Amino acid sequence: MPSFRAVRALVVALVGVVAGALLPVTAAHAAARTVQGGRLDWGIKSSFQSYVTGPIAQGGWSLTGGAATVGADRFRFHSATGSYDPASGAFRSGFSGGVHFTGHRKPDGSYELDLTISRPTVRIQGGSGAIHADMTSRDRGTGRVTSAAQVPLATLSLGGIDMRGGSTPVALTHVPATLTARGAQAFAGYYTAGTPLDPVSLSVDTTGPAAKPSPSSSPSGKGASAAPRKTAAAGRIEDAAVDWGVRRTYREYVTGSIGQGKWTLSGGAQDGGALFRFPKGTGTYDPARKTLAADFAGGVRFTGAGGLDLTLSRFTVAVKAGRGTLSADVRTDDATSRAVPLVTFTAEDFVPKNGLAVLTEAPATLTSGGAKAFGSLYTAGTAMDPVSLAVAVEASAKLPALPDLGSEPAPSAEPGTAAPASTAPAAAAAPDEGSRTGLYAVLGGAGVLAAVAAGVLVLVRRNRPTADPTTPTPPGS
Repeated sequence: MPSFRAVRALVVALVGVVAGALLPVTAAHAAARTVQGGRLDWGIKSSFQSYVTGPIAQGGWSLTGGAATVGADRFRFHSATGSYDPASGAFRSGFSGGVHFTGHRKPDGSYELDLTISRPTVRIQGGSGAIHADMTSRDRGTGRVTSAAQVPLATLSLGGIDMRGGSTPVALTHVPATLTARGAQAFAGYYTAGTPLDPVSLSVDTTGPAAKPSPSSSPSGKGASAAPRKTAAAGRIEDAAVDWGVRRTYREYVTGSIGQGKWTLSGGAQDGGALFRFPKGTGTYDPARKTLAADFAGGVRFTGAGGLDLTLSRFTVAVKAGRGTLSADVRTDDATSRAVPLVTFTAEDFVPKNGLAVLTEAPATLTSGGAKAFGSLYTAGTAMDPVSLAVAVEASAKLPALPDLGSEPAPSAEPGTAAPASTAPAAAAAPDEGSRTGLYAVLGGAGVLAAVAAGVLVLVRRNRPTADPTTPTPPGS
């Protein structure tokens, strides 16, 4: 067991190709850039996670908005958007997704501990940095629920870091974070201002500034006429996709120390980090009756130790009377069962707007057939990952985008740092033990590259404060 003295390292790497070692920085290089795509990895506070799921709070947490897990105790927020100015070093990037903590259940079914943190935003200006986030929390004393947008949750320790002059991707690794007074208040009093939080890592892609649309091409310009919508024939689906992550703890079980396995996508299925997308939906949809019968392309195969081999493919969705059923062909042990109903979900108000009907993260419940498909690891009625559904009934309508995790940061050259997750899956507990180990391994440490000679700019700084052992104060103490 390694010592925890000096375990927290701070690394900032701003990687970009420069025109030449001795050439001055050009105006194009220094122009403000757009942040488009990337991820933020942050455990918020790992001891708080342990407290929530431990014997005192006896609670748990759930992910929303496409957030995922990475490593043993971190959450991954996705689809970065914002701006970066290489000239001044000013940086702002917002991320999608959230995490909902609950604990200390009351007799009426509510929770004394009820906290949601979502849409984190990193802001850096003039050497100072902070994380803001949308927060909803229940006060420990009064039980009053409060919500606030973009609360200044934590300050970032950026001493000695020069954010100027970088290009893409922009990556910050293990940046120390400290709870603010506003953050402590939004944290419902479980910690005081100044408490160290988990370090923050992020990687975002940047592009050149967006070009201004010309008057002749602007659809909203004076005299411009909008193109007429192409409405599909009655009942026809132009395009559709269903998003489903199966079950987070099952994915972690498969890739962890027990399953020692992986998953493989086929037939055009896509990996969205915390979910799989099965695209190219065809079938019929009746907006008036709110009924849907659709088939989707793609499949996912889980393989691992002990003969683990489960393939789900040829997904179908049926919606009727406000209820939906997700079915698939199930292959295990060289035997295939066709069109097995896996989960049911609520599908109320599933009506098109601007040519697109969308159902977002509908809670899903395992069926008896689904329980059998998973080898009785779960019983019928078990909560599975939510189902998201999008159906385009007009040719011009576009389906919601998948989470955008951006480019993979360059792997570190420092000895002892973690390898990419595809070659080093992290450990996980059995699937019903609430494991939080994700597919992705930590990309930490320092990446020391040849800067000028290779045309790559890398800025590195390390900081090693003592690890924080604090845990939250239980209610009533």
